[in-house]
Amino acid sequence: MNDGPTRLYGYVGPPDLLSTVRPDSEGRIIRCVADLDAWLSGRGPAETSEPFTFVVALDGLLRLAPRRSEHVACAGGTDVRAAGEMGFTLAADRWAAHEVTNHSTGYCPDLDSWQSVGRALDRAGVEHPGRFTHEVVFRRCAQCGERSIVREADFVCVFCGGELPVEWNAGP
Repeated sequence: MNDGPTRLYGYVGPPDLLSTVRPDSEGRIIRCVADLDAWLSGRGPAETSEPFTFVVALDGLLRLAPRRSEHVACAGGTDVRAAGEMGFTLAADRWAAHEVTNHSTGYCPDLDSWQSVGRALDRAGVEHPGRFTHEVVFRRCAQCGERSIVREADFVCVFCGGELPVEWNAGP
């Protein structure tokens, strides 16, 4: 896996969601498998059957929060290296990431953010699929300024019908 620099993603979501950032809102830091085991063991079966909110913080560490948490709160209001949702499965008495997406409309990370996700999971010793299992392509429309999710490689803005760029441009 490439250890080179990766892009940082600033928060681009609604300003009112910044109010969800509190000193105690940061996601749980996962440095090792024991951290993941401890955090997931405190969750019930219904919660562990769904994906969790995650970010890879500036320090390269994975942070997890309950699914309906805002990514910006999980990140403590800072820029991130990656953001999305992550699901876990228990196999042979060990948790592994089996579902990982870059779905975060607050940060709109590009697909290359997988490098940071993979490194954070490897660093923690958590098995993973080696890629995003569901890729979300974000683009900002040059005509209306809205951010869109590109579906089925149709690079057309859902808000105004404008053409969306092929290259990532969804940052601040």
